[in-house]
Amino acid sequence: MRMNKIKSRLIVFLIFMLTFVTGYSASNEIKVGMECGYAPFNWFQDTNKNGAVPTNGGYCGGYDVEIAKVIAKKLGKKLVIVKTEWDALLGPALTSGKVDLVIAGMSATPERKQSLLFTKPYYESDLVVVVKKNGKYAKAKSINDFSGARITGQLNTLHYDVIDQMKGVSKQTAMESFPAMIVALNSNKIDGYVSERPGAMAAQYSNPNLTFISFDKNTGFKYETSEVNVAIGMKLGNTELEEKVNKILDEDLTPKARQKIMEKAIKTQPGNTSRSFFEWVAFFIQKNWHQFVKGTIMTLFISLTGTVVGFLIGMVVALSRQVEAEADNRTSKAKKAGFYILNKLFAIYIAVFRGTPMMVQSMVIYYGLSQVFGLNLSPIVAALFIVSINTGAYMSEIIRGGIDSIDKGQFEAAKAIGMTNFQTMKSIIFPQMFRNILPMIGNEFIVNIKDTSVLNVISVTELFFISKSVAGTYSRYYEVFIITSVIYFFLTFTLSLLLKQLEKK
Repeated sequence: MRMNKIKSRLIVFLIFMLTFVTGYSASNEIKVGMECGYAPFNWFQDTNKNGAVPTNGGYCGGYDVEIAKVIAKKLGKKLVIVKTEWDALLGPALTSGKVDLVIAGMSATPERKQSLLFTKPYYESDLVVVVKKNGKYAKAKSINDFSGARITGQLNTLHYDVIDQMKGVSKQTAMESFPAMIVALNSNKIDGYVSERPGAMAAQYSNPNLTFISFDKNTGFKYETSEVNVAIGMKLGNTELEEKVNKILDEDLTPKARQKIMEKAIKTQPGNTSRSFFEWVAFFIQKNWHQFVKGTIMTLFISLTGTVVGFLIGMVVALSRQVEAEADNRTSKAKKAGFYILNKLFAIYIAVFRGTPMMVQSMVIYYGLSQVFGLNLSPIVAALFIVSINTGAYMSEIIRGGIDSIDKGQFEAAKAIGMTNFQTMKSIIFPQMFRNILPMIGNEFIVNIKDTSVLNVISVTELFFISKSVAGTYSRYYEVFIITSVIYFFLTFTLSLLLKQLEKK
């Protein structure tokens, strides 16, 4: 009986570790990816009000969520919403197995059909241009009435491509989200942006100073209807799931039912009440303080762990190079060859991870390992791995420089009295080297606190990810990121003071 209990606990522990490390999900789950930042299709909120579903760092609600709930129920599976950046939704999230479906107001364009499989449309729409209600272009009737206007659209969408049809406009750089475009429009950085009608209606609802211009067939954009109607994306070859979802769309999500869901979504999306700057700041602190705390704790955990593990990696790399440098005639050829090959590999590792941005490394490691090797890391484990190996590359050079700063006479004196390399490093070199490089180690920790912000591309719920989610819900980037800046400054400034005290000791 005792052995059975031990075995049972061991099995439970192994299942837990599998779930934590690999992001393993039960077969009765359906993982649906969406931005949670494109009202009324999907948005981020801090409670489960109006049927919102838990997601990374909070809850996600909207039209897409309601559609996903119906599909999950009919499939007999538990719904899991995975909040993911738009670029990642367009392939990596699906092809790497991070999500099963993408329900994110995405159109089935010919380009996307080459890499993704799409269902029948689950919403029919058209293209409009969102402008300021009292602006220069508020009375436009045709797409050719925007001469001189600064127009943009969402990155990697038809919205951005059709701007080329507007004569005389100044096509601006594509933006990654609709909340960002609303902020740009309110800040007079642009004069308008192309959107689908539901998104424009939601923008107008939450921003009374905005309106949208709709067109008929003769005055509007030229495009195929299939390129505007939004559909559900899935991995190529998954025809069985496609057939099941299409059946649900035909039988349970009729056009009339979908219209009711959309009307409800527009009415229940988070509002944008008129407030002053300080009232907005107070509102976000009062309403979302627990999310900011959660994001701050995650940022500290990842940066601290990454710095400590990176330091250990750097020590191994630096000491290996030191041993090779100190090899003499008494060292066997096999050991010399082994250290030579190992250090060449270390040199490549340092060059690659110091020569590429951490954001690129995050995308390659998180999605690439899953897609190519089937290693499905959870976002947290991937984040710890990415920050650690990135920091290790920098730490190895810092430690090497610290060792080189010690007078060579101390190495020779240690050898003269019969000390081994290990004894020399442990008792003589390392204590002095650590004291010398402590400021640089502290700098790496501070850099890691700030650099964890790039991990939002793999949906890690650190401080920047939380802040971006909150800002996108209300389209109030300035107020939210002022709060975020204060938190980052408090973390780095406090850490700097603590490190100075440690240096004095």
